[in-house]
Amino acid sequence: MRTTAAVLRATGSKRPYTTTRPLGIEQLQLDAPGAGELLVNIRAAGVCHSDLSVVTGHRVRPLPMALGHEAAGVVADVGPGVSDVTVGDHVVLAFVPSCGACGYCEEGRPALCEAGGAANAAGRLLRGGGRLHDASGTEIKHHLGVSGFAEYAVVDRSSAVVVDKDVPFDVAAVLGCAMLTGFGAVRNTAGVSSGESLAVIGLGGVGQAAVLGAVSCGAWPIVAVDPVADKRALAVALGATHACEPGEAEGLLRELTGGGSRWVFEAAGVSAVMEHAFALTRRGGTAVSVGLPAPDTKVALPALAFAGEAKTLAGSYMGSSVAQRDIPLLIGMWREGKLPVERLVSGVLPLKEINTAFEELAAGRAVRQLLHPGAEPGEAR
Repeated sequence: MRTTAAVLRATGSKRPYTTTRPLGIEQLQLDAPGAGELLVNIRAAGVCHSDLSVVTGHRVRPLPMALGHEAAGVVADVGPGVSDVTVGDHVVLAFVPSCGACGYCEEGRPALCEAGGAANAAGRLLRGGGRLHDASGTEIKHHLGVSGFAEYAVVDRSSAVVVDKDVPFDVAAVLGCAMLTGFGAVRNTAGVSSGESLAVIGLGGVGQAAVLGAVSCGAWPIVAVDPVADKRALAVALGATHACEPGEAEGLLRELTGGGSRWVFEAAGVSAVMEHAFALTRRGGTAVSVGLPAPDTKVALPALAFAGEAKTLAGSYMGSSVAQRDIPLLIGMWREGKLPVERLVSGVLPLKEINTAFEELAAGRAVRQLLHPGAEPGEAR
């Protein structure tokens, strides 16, 4: 079948992206789903820094590639061997497919699946090969097993979580990356307890999701740190007890805690921010790295702090989440009014305006923008 998708053919375009237009909207050939796969009609897709890092070249991926990894939609077809999903089901797509058989999957850590990671790095689907081709027959690579900036996508069954049909697509899409990653880092990776001090540096979609996770755990104080005033205001509206600019964080935490925060989450993927997070962590505390830096990024940390102060630096990928378990839990909390996920959405645009969305993200003005593949300019807000 034919589908419209946003394709990246070269990295390193200069800004503004509204002028250079690194992503082209193309008509592609999409093969039918194979064994263990689904065809999904994408209804909403989130624009994330992980997509932007591919556009800039900081996250090296094989090209050409159809981008997008945070999405929700409706199942339009099922491949052979799929018996637990039917046409018409609504699904949230998770960006790490899992084989269920490797050591990590058997440990209950499918976000680290070896086969899924290898497939994602190669731009292929979990069961091998690609399903996208352009008019000349050139293979178009898949992004993290999803390629959600498109009208339709073929995904592995393990990438899809079936959800109730009354969950709005704009809410469902954000669950697949921002909430799994940020909320999960607080609840799963760190296991924050009630009353523990916590700070979040970087208040994009993932950072705001971490604030929601902190609120759900009963952490206190919850200090939200970002140079952008509107993002700080949103974090306070979501439940952060305090907010400040990066240069004010050390003094504020000293005033509130007397010696730094028990937990500090960095959601920027920048070495200076990672170092700042570690510096803001108290003796015996933990800094958790959630953002994705460029692969050659190095951080400089005081070695004595590990043994001399018992500080810890931890990593968190996809919030140490199990998508099939955690997305239904997140939906349950959303239904109870405990997770106002819709507050994270800072704009909704049609797919044709994708380069505008990337410019807003790169400029630091957006929290989480959503693309509606079926909408025309002027139809989305």
